Amino acid sequence: MKRFFFILLVGLILFQSIGFTTPSAHSFTFKGNQFLLDNKPFRIFSGEMHYCRIPQLYWKDRFKRAKAMGLNTICTYVFWNIHEPRPGDFRFNGNLDVAQFIKQAQEEGLWVILRPGPYVCSEWDFGGLPSWLLKDPLMKVRCMYPPYLDAARKYLLRLGQELKDLQCNRGGPIISIQVENEYGSYGNDKQYMQWVENTLREAGFDIQFTTSDGAADFLLQSGALPNALPVVNFGSGAPNDFAELDKFRKDIPHMCGEYWCGWFTQWGHKEFGHSDIEAQKKEVQWMLEHDKSFNFYMVHGGTNFAFYAGANFYDQKYYADITSYDYGSPITEDGNYTQAYYNYRELLSKYLPKGKKLPPIPPQLPSIEIPSITLNQCAPLFQNIGIPIKSVQPRPMEYYDQDYGYILYRTRLVGPKNGKIVLQDVHDYAQIYLDGKYIGKIDRRNNENSIELPETQSKEPLLDILVEAMGRINFGSKLLDPKGITQCVTLRGVTLMNWEVFTLPMNDSFMQKIIYSQGTKIEGPGFFKGSFQLKETGDTFLDLRAWKKGVVWINGINLGRYWVTEGPQYDLYVPGCWLKKGMNEIIIFDIQQKEAAGLNARTTRPLSKE
Repeated sequence: MKRFFFILLVGLILFQSIGFTTPSAHSFTFKGNQFLLDNKPFRIFSGEMHYCRIPQLYWKDRFKRAKAMGLNTICTYVFWNIHEPRPGDFRFNGNLDVAQFIKQAQEEGLWVILRPGPYVCSEWDFGGLPSWLLKDPLMKVRCMYPPYLDAARKYLLRLGQELKDLQCNRGGPIISIQVENEYGSYGNDKQYMQWVENTLREAGFDIQFTTSDGAADFLLQSGALPNALPVVNFGSGAPNDFAELDKFRKDIPHMCGEYWCGWFTQWGHKEFGHSDIEAQKKEVQWMLEHDKSFNFYMVHGGTNFAFYAGANFYDQKYYADITSYDYGSPITEDGNYTQAYYNYRELLSKYLPKGKKLPPIPPQLPSIEIPSITLNQCAPLFQNIGIPIKSVQPRPMEYYDQDYGYILYRTRLVGPKNGKIVLQDVHDYAQIYLDGKYIGKIDRRNNENSIELPETQSKEPLLDILVEAMGRINFGSKLLDPKGITQCVTLRGVTLMNWEVFTLPMNDSFMQKIIYSQGTKIEGPGFFKGSFQLKETGDTFLDLRAWKKGVVWINGINLGRYWVTEGPQYDLYVPGCWLKKGMNEIIIFDIQQKEAAGLNARTTRPLSKE
């Protein structure tokens, strides 16, 4: 028996010595107007940043910058659509490894607020909901519609498998879970909100729950839950907004769930969305002086890589968001510091636990210039469109199991061959071709839906309509936003039938099939390909002011959309960790460029067309 206990003791010592120690459990709750962490008063000084908007290799760097500003917590959404791109196909690897993101935050001494949705807004395509929901023509979201609930439940339960053991009561850093997101601004289905809370609990989440809404009674009435702590979102007017929260529910700690330190930017804006940093400094100082907790939205915005930038609909118009999600944040898209960062660091340094000091500000990561990049291969799109799908009438891209990118609709004109052609309704930007000749564009942002087709000598002219999905609406009553041609096409009032449809998702499998030839000129939309050598790597901004409208890939990674004629973004951020010493590959797809233009990269963002 003694020998048994000796072996057991040795085993325990070895178990601990190689790092398999059980992490300490923590408690997080509230009493009266105080948050309590391990039964001691605690104030949340949080900053929002999102794993999928930051390269994985930069996560720790961004955490260190947030910690040096004076934050003790990181807040993140979880984006359903990137984790389940097809029903049942769950992905949590690489830049989608949200569990690793949370673990790295803990390693840097930061707590975490988790906002798992299923809807998140965040200027993200469809507010984080997966596009395949829209294949159901009767789909209703964020309510008790059974097919939506079935899909959302599967997602939340799968997410619980990834993250439930990272809650603070199990030794992890997650101190609270948000139920849905700003639901009071969308609907009033209290049964649905209770369903979300119950499903999160079924998934294994069992710590402090919150809801997050605008600071108005009618919003809180619709969005709050009896067993969740309500927090309010705003960008100014803290005293009045917290007074509204106090009227709604007494004797609770006050927190601003989203303190907007900037704003999102849309194509066609004159400049990036920034705020008055001196006014914000006073707001934050007031919250600090009055014992409030807050979450900077965003402390570091990052980038809407690939096709994930969302859109909005207001004033009876559609507005698409740019690729950059800089958001006027204290930490810029490339990890640099603004004056707001230093302002907040100075304020927060006065509210540290006794005996604590802020860590030094991390140095900026290396940046580089690339003087000249040559693109000497090209491929016309219309020669690389693959096999068509026969369709009596056009359908949205979701009907064809396509999520993002472009879609081409083709038909022969029988009967009317010229006159007014109407696209009912096109989402979002269409280019019209007749017998291969460009006729014009239809831009949803301008409420356009028609164009004149000229006369042609062809007996049965070939009509091509290339549609670009510019981002699904992520906020408000028009969330159901399928892409492509969503109804029908008429010419002089006659509905056009018998189409060929080509899905052009621009994903990895599609891009690998493109056939290039030597050359720099092209007819119609197409791909331009080149390479460049680097002796050293570093962050840079790809200057696209000589180009028009398209997408860029570096070493196979989709950096996002550009639209130089609209601005205010004339570049794309290239993280240095995605570049390589030696040979690098670049591909540009442009729907309007006829010849490869000059291309370089800079250490700073160009802020004008000149």
